[in-house]
Amino acid sequence: MKKRKAKRVLSEPFEIEFRTLDAAPKEERRQLYFELIFIISGTGVQYINQRKFNYKPNHMFLITPEDSNSFEVETTTEFFFLRFNDIYITSNAIHADNIKRLEYILQNANHEPGCILKHQPDKGLIRPIIEAIHRELQQHDLYNKDLTQHLVNTMIVVVARNIARYVPHVVAGKSDNKALDIVNYIQRNIYSPTKIRAESVSRHFNISENYLGKYFKRHTNQTLQRYIIDYRIKLIEARLQHSDLRINEIAHELGFTDESHLNKFFRKTKGINPKAYREALMIQ
Repeated sequence: MKKRKAKRVLSEPFEIEFRTLDAAPKEERRQLYFELIFIISGTGVQYINQRKFNYKPNHMFLITPEDSNSFEVETTTEFFFLRFNDIYITSNAIHADNIKRLEYILQNANHEPGCILKHQPDKGLIRPIIEAIHRELQQHDLYNKDLTQHLVNTMIVVVARNIARYVPHVVAGKSDNKALDIVNYIQRNIYSPTKIRAESVSRHFNISENYLGKYFKRHTNQTLQRYIIDYRIKLIEARLQHSDLRINEIAHELGFTDESHLNKFFRKTKGINPKAYREALMIQ
């Protein structure tokens, strides 16, 4: 039986680390935060959820709290780690707009091994950003923290844009661009319930509601309503697990009429109310 380390809690909303390793623990580890990992140099194997991927320079990985993850170093590897904690709290650490961009990344993570940078030009952008962050951390010059924050935000936007181009786990088979456009529209407007109603979506894309339902089901293997429900549940779960937001604050942010409405919605799907769900997480 593999030994697992205790889950580590970050003391800041995010932290940056550069680390060079000749070897890495092979045991799987779980964490209470999200992590972007970039390979600056070196080769080896990434293991995630009992699957593996051979890594090399310029590969970037996204690890979520749901993943079990480890690395096996074959040649000396220099890693860049960007770890996020309490990312759903509105704070000065990560601007509110970027919280939503980061949330897009997290909700589209498919928990599979492999580099998340599929778009070649994006690979060319990430390394210079990371090199600039490294210089700022070493120099401690004027406006160092502000500049580092802007660099981090830029990296988040680049990664989010890249993932937005590739959602094969959401849209089935060889779908046309309109199917992707509909999914992206829902994700962009998930905070505005009136905009993601069937009549609003069909009006936006100039197609009938009846056709929209059949088309969406054919390309995603689920109904439009089911997709929206599952997505909203993921957002609620993320806030309950990774933020200190009160239930009424979560309800307001996600467009529910009030806390009672959110409680009813969550209990119907999960069989438990949000407060009990959060309390259960705290004792795990």
